[in-house]
Amino acid sequence: MSSLQTIEKLSLNQITTDRLSLQEAVEVCVRADVPWIALWRHKIEEIGLKEGKRIIRDAGVKVSSICRGGMFPAATKLERQKRIDDNRRAVDEAAELGTDVLVLVCGPAPDKDLIAAREMVADGIEQLVPYAKERGVKLGIEPLHPMYAGERSVIVSLAHANDLAEKYSPDEVGVIVDVFHVWWDPALFQQISRAQGRILGYHVSDWLVPTPDLLMGRGMMGDGVIDLRPIRLAVEKAGYTGPIEVEIFNQKIWDMPGDDVLALMKERYLQYV
Repeated sequence: MSSLQTIEKLSLNQITTDRLSLQEAVEVCVRADVPWIALWRHKIEEIGLKEGKRIIRDAGVKVSSICRGGMFPAATKLERQKRIDDNRRAVDEAAELGTDVLVLVCGPAPDKDLIAAREMVADGIEQLVPYAKERGVKLGIEPLHPMYAGERSVIVSLAHANDLAEKYSPDEVGVIVDVFHVWWDPALFQQISRAQGRILGYHVSDWLVPTPDLLMGRGMMGDGVIDLRPIRLAVEKAGYTGPIEVEIFNQKIWDMPGDDVLALMKERYLQYV
């Protein structure tokens, strides 16, 4: 694979430049010749869906995904329904902005009952699938690292995400492979192979040692201990040919000028991914 072909898949996940507005993030992508961007809903909300769509269209940048949907478990039936309604709005945003992938961060248990919370996740996805399918949007279940089970997601392995996704056709529900969350898993390559044809996104960063913070401790590719290239090759062998998002929560990187982040991101992407 040539460098040009690799760069043509590169996507800036907006959280990597969290200080920047949607307009500013798009502008740094254009200056860096990065052809894709993954949008976060709070950034869209800052300027409105109509203006966000105009910015994307005028710049000619493509949207790889929208983050996030999910957060299905809640203590009451009313609150669970409110979350379904919000997920439907997220589907509408994805369709309007020209991406067919809504990333699901499925949510924690409202109490200590993990089994019940996982049932709520399954039920939430079941309710959302027909609405998303009508609008041409696929639901990408992103398993998170087990350390996030208490506050972000009760779906903590690629195996579990596959279990949920396999209840549906690949054009309805798939999985997101984020190296930060799954690199440690002894069954990783087996589960990537199992996800053949239903991988909807691939996210890269690195695992720093020592890990400075549970949330804000991701590193730029090459700064940590993840062997990235074999994972990318496995994902491609499983049929994924789409954009590769660089998604990094790290205050030091957020504090860098956007153009510097994109330059470093491109360099490390070509070197390590």
